Amino acid sequence: MSLTLGGGPLAANAPSTVNYRIDGPAHKLFFRRPFPRRVRAVLNGETVVDTDRGMLLYESNLLPTLYVPEEDLRAALLTPTDHTTHCPFKGDASYRTITVGDRVEENAVWHYPAPIETASWLKGYAALYWEKIDQWLDEDEEVLGHLRDPYHRVDIRTSSRKVVVRAGDVVLAESSRPFVLSETGLPNRYYIPRDDVRNDVLSATRTSTVCPYKGTASYVRTAAIDDVAWLYEQPLAESLPIAGAVAFDTSKVTVEVDGVKVD
Repeated sequence: MSLTLGGGPLAANAPSTVNYRIDGPAHKLFFRRPFPRRVRAVLNGETVVDTDRGMLLYESNLLPTLYVPEEDLRAALLTPTDHTTHCPFKGDASYRTITVGDRVEENAVWHYPAPIETASWLKGYAALYWEKIDQWLDEDEEVLGHLRDPYHRVDIRTSSRKVVVRAGDVVLAESSRPFVLSETGLPNRYYIPRDDVRNDVLSATRTSTVCPYKGTASYVRTAAIDDVAWLYEQPLAESLPIAGAVAFDTSKVTVEVDGVKVD
């Protein structure tokens, strides 16, 4: 994400505060060195991909996509289809369907048999739609959402800054011991210990989201505002400090840090 989004060097809105110029199209491609670990994709109990030679393709304004050598696909489980798509930056893609027992995932795998010259390095590689696979494994650990980008960081720090959260005139939280979570390409988020939050006016919703760097988030609401905040009850190891702490959506309530409103 840091390369392709949030003003990164490969984003369409790359920063102007540099002493160099990138000569090239607004939409940029960067095929990274091999992903550093073994990756497997499992469908209906069968391994469809097993590779330690995966490559991440970075494209402007998109999340990185894993491409794997054709030799690391279970060819016996794949059937070519007539479906094709065209990308002006990569060429014409052909698709294959995955069949494992009674499970059929149509057009789940794509590749560029004859990529355009400026993306010729894609020849011999294929990619899979993440959501069409039951389980992705980074070594032996399951990955949710998408593979973790080696250029993406999440840093969590304790702080003594005063954070006040308001919905209109109602104070929802007030704390001088927040956790500041800095995530590549995103604004700082202030996670407030549960004891410093007005739990009496918050109730759980059925909403949940997945972050490959932090884990699965659950959401809470007020009587008038849906999904006003989120928390990670059981975060991933790298984000353990924020376990149970609450972060509020700055688009729905006012969050002030040392008296200054933050977005």
